[in-house]
Formats: sequence, structure tokens, C-alpha cells
Amino acid sequence: MTPEKKNHRRLRNLALLSLLLLLVGGTFAFQAFNQRAINDRLNEVDINVGGRVHDYYNRDTENKDVFVENYGERPIMARIRLSEFLETRQRDETDFTPLIAGTSRDDVENWTTWIPSAGNINDRENSNASNAFDQYASLIFGWERSGQDAPWYMPTFNHDNLDLRTAAAGHARDWIEGNGATDAVTDGATHPGDGIDAYWSANENFDNSGPIWPGEEVTNQTAQNLPQDRAPMTMNQWSNLPNEDKIGNFWVVDHNTGWAYWANRLNSGQASSYLLDAAEMTAAIEDKVFNGFYYYGIHVESGLVSPDQHEEFLNDGEQHHAELADLLRGIQNGVMYDDGPNPLPNEDSAPAAFDFSTMRPGRIFTMAGEQYRYLENMGSGNHMIIRNEAIRNTSFVEQATVLEDFYNQSLTQAVKDMVAPVSIADEVPRLRFAVVSWPEGGPYVRWLPTNWDEPHPEVDVARADVTTVNQAEGVPQAFSLSLADVIRLSGEGRGFPHHAGRVGGHNTWWSLRTAGHGESAWTIRWGGFRGNLHGTFPGTTSDDYGGVRPALIINSSN
Repeated sequence: MTPEKKNHRRLRNLALLSLLLLLVGGTFAFQAFNQRAINDRLNEVDINVGGRVHDYYNRDTENKDVFVENYGERPIMARIRLSEFLETRQRDETDFTPLIAGTSRDDVENWTTWIPSAGNINDRENSNASNAFDQYASLIFGWERSGQDAPWYMPTFNHDNLDLRTAAAGHARDWIEGNGATDAVTDGATHPGDGIDAYWSANENFDNSGPIWPGEEVTNQTAQNLPQDRAPMTMNQWSNLPNEDKIGNFWVVDHNTGWAYWANRLNSGQASSYLLDAAEMTAAIEDKVFNGFYYYGIHVESGLVSPDQHEEFLNDGEQHHAELADLLRGIQNGVMYDDGPNPLPNEDSAPAAFDFSTMRPGRIFTMAGEQYRYLENMGSGNHMIIRNEAIRNTSFVEQATVLEDFYNQSLTQAVKDMVAPVSIADEVPRLRFAVVSWPEGGPYVRWLPTNWDEPHPEVDVARADVTTVNQAEGVPQAFSLSLADVIRLSGEGRGFPHHAGRVGGHNTWWSLRTAGHGESAWTIRWGGFRGNLHGTFPGTTSDDYGGVRPALIINSSN
């Protein structure tokens, strides 16, 4: 991992973000052009707001990773668009012939926009010129590996939001750094790595002293991409989702224009899942050129804006899908539906502003500086809520202290005045993981136990540990949900409607109050096992990816 030192140059004017995939004479090369961000600098203020498109490519393996990182301090919204170019030449011919008449290698603006069919992102639209590429190039969208956590990446060192270079690694080539070359030889990498699949892993570091790559002379540690809640899809497919599933960590492609939108705010320090995971040539290209040459390219444009500027995506003169405005508004608000008089999910409001009786289970809201997930209406004015994000770097064995500190230090008096009394046993029930049965499919489908309602001494005790209001003997306090609480609240129309809904905010794991065997604890997993119940998690685990997740029962009539 000893990359060649690169010159660090400042960008003098706004140029294209493009990615160019080349195959000449049977050898791949790759170029990444400069970012075309509607504004990579999102605000002309002192707060650092910006994003960087990452482009990892390896010509030998055909791995091709495209995603967006938010290195700034405020949320952003992101979109990406692909266009393609292919030309061929037989050995006895002088000139290359483009697949699409009127296009040329040197003018990426006239390349053919990738347009999927309305019902299938993996099939180019038949009525569009993009369909001509189906025979020769296969694009692999999204990232999903059975049983694997989301991939890792090296965060950008370049936090200059006036510099529109991409984080291009391996055989990728940034358009500015590579001086716009289209010869498949000129170097233009701006980021460490060789572009192969899974090049980076957890707890790796890179020292950019020198600097070796554009940006700050610091040591960065690897971070993890967000896992995709669902595979990339078209706007028509998105339209058919239930409203509660329309905002999340996945890509949605407007098949009218080819723009792919990240269907969620990308918060500070987050990186999207992959839009593109590989670009593979088919065997048909060999039949077409025999011993000749071919040149295939992918050009990628990006747009990065702050949420309050999302109309920039609409006011670009293109004929967008009729529901794009709804998607963008939903991303800005964090929710697709209007549930009465309650403030929007990202709008921090006083407790008095909420009508909890109208809230839907699973609804996110922000109250007095903390963001919560609404779990259920318990009757008599009582409502169960849970902090949306787990408190990171806290462990199961520290729960009592963490919960007490959260209640005393994080809640305003107005919120404390609403908290209902509950009783939590000093010694919580213990349930050995081996006692529990699961549906077929192994560790990847641990949604609900299959023997939860069957008689068994340990299961009976765990099943009875349900959190309720106790006016006589309880005290107002924060608590961790029990295994029984999570099981009761999981399912369609409930506080945790699906696997992704059980993961803590910003993709965090969280521990329950139910103990497992020995020193282990029951937790809600993240990454490749996201939302699954896990009963053998070490109770002393404390890391930056999750921890204790405080819950409350509040009474709206107090």
C-alpha cells in the first residue's frame, strides 16, 4: 500500500465529474473525471459542508465501486447519472466505429445516457438508444453479499469543498488529475487503494503525510458504507412501495432522465451504499471485434446539495418523473406522509408541539434536542418511544449508568415532566441463545423466534418481561427494551415493521436488557445481519458502531 506521490493542485474552475471505463485491445483502464456537483461547496459559510464521490476501479477484476461520502458537518442530498460509450475497430480498419452514430470518444457530453426500463433497473429501456449496450456491457447495481457486513472504505483526505476532484483509486482516473486524457494510460488517481473488491477492511489506517494524495496530512481510519435497505430501483418500483418504506438507504433511478437519487439524507460522516458495484463486458464483444479493438466508457455525473436546496434537482430543465418532487420532499422531511399536526421528523420541537395520539408506529420525530422513534400507543395517554440512535461506545454491562446519565443529563425538564414511572428488575431475565428456535435460513433471518409461545422455563420468564407503566411502585426513568418488548413491537404496522426498522439510527447496533448465556447479551445487529436478534453478543463490547439505546414511556396528558 505504497502509492505514488501525486501533485496537489487547486481547481480553478468548475468542470465535469465523469468516470470513464476503457477497454482497448482487450485491456481495461479506467478514468474518473472531476466532480460535477451542483455545489460541492453547499453553502458559502464557515461550516464545512461538502461531499466527495468515490470511484474504486480495478481493470483486472472489473470491480467498479461508485458511492458518495459526506465529509462535512451538515446533511446533504446526492444524485448520480451514468452515460456510456462504445466503439470498435477491426484489425484491417483504420478508424473506430461508434456503436451509437454521432457519438465520439472525446466528447463525453454526447455519450448515451443509461436509461433503465421502468420496471427493471437491470434492463436498459428498449425504446432508448441505451438499449444498444445491453448486448455488450453488463452493469451490476447495488451491493449485497449473503452474510457479509457492508463494505469498508477509506474516507477522503480532501475536505476542500472548492476542489471538485473525486476520490479515485486503483485504475480509476480523476478527470482533472489526469488532465482529461482518454488514452487508457495516463494516471489520475487521487486516493489510496488498488480498486479490487473488499480492498479495505475494519480498523485499517492510512497516513497521508507528504501529502501523498490530495487533501490533509492526517491519518484516516477506514469507515463503513451504509448497508442498503433495498436494492437500487426505478421510480415506478419506488412508487409501489408503502409510504413508510419510501425513504431509506437505497438508490432510486428516475427512468425518464437516468438520474439516480439517494433516497435519504446523507448525514455527516456517512457514505452511501454502492450505486454501481461492477462493470463487466459480455462475451458478445469478442464476437463483434474478433482480434480487433474496442473502447467502452462510463461517464458519471453527480449532484450534491444541501436538503433545503433540493429544488436545484428539479430546476435543471429536464423532464423528470412526475413523482420526483414527492421523493425529494420526502428526503428533505425524512418522511413521505403527513400524520396530522406533528412537526416533521427532522424539525426539532418542544414537547408541547406533539400530538402523540396521532403518531404512527415507527415514526421518527425530534423533541427537545433528541431524535426518537415512536413505538406504540399504550393507552391512557401513555406512549412508548426510543432514542433513534444508540449511544455509541457503551456496553450492555454499563446500561444502568448510561441510562441514568441519559435521563439526568440529556432530557430537558419539560420531557422529564412527561416520563411515566416504570419498574425494571435489578436482575433482568436470562435466556440462553441455544434455547431459542429460528426459521430456516440460519443467522440471516433471526426476525422472530419460532418457539416463543411454547412452554419452556427460560422462555416463560423472558416472555413475561414486558415493560409497562407502574404508577404504584415505579419511578420515571429511561430503560432498555427487553427481548419480549422487541418481539412484541416487531411486525407490519408496529414500531419495528421490518429488519431495517429495528436497526438504530445511523446504522447502529444496540443491546437489549435481556441477558444471554454467561457474559453475553441479546442485541439487535447491524451490517449484513441488520435487524436480526443475536443472543451471544459479548456484554462488554463497546465500540463506535453502537451501544445502549434508551427508551421512555411518556404520558401526553401530564
